Amino acid sequence: MLPTENRLRRRQDFGEAVRRGRRAGRPLLVVHLRSDITDPHVPGGSTPPVRAGFVVSKAVGGSVQRNLVKRRLRHLVRERLSQLPPGSLVVVRALPGAGGADHAELARDLDAALKRLLGRDTRGEAEGRVSR
Repeated sequence: MLPTENRLRRRQDFGEAVRRGRRAGRPLLVVHLRSDITDPHVPGGSTPPVRAGFVVSKAVGGSVQRNLVKRRLRHLVRERLSQLPPGSLVVVRALPGAGGADHAELARDLDAALKRLLGRDTRGEAEGRVSR
């Protein structure tokens, strides 16, 4: 389970991460990362914790399959919270293929996406595609 302080819950925060963050797509998921922001809801000006949210649509499968994918993704992100910059917003959107993927495949795609986002990989920008 993801700790309460690390959960992304507000619609505005999801929108902030998706619209203004950087994006890395993989075959099973898309990761949106918005870093270097301050959270007005954190008292005292301390550094806010990393917060993560998940989007798993009906295209992934039935409710049982969607909840399984969400549980796996929450577990994987929890293990990687320390790698992310403080105050970051992360949204992980599962693609339809995630429903049939196992834990290791999801971990591989998540690691590759985070590596690209944190490694400041600008390949897409060099090719003329803008990576938000």
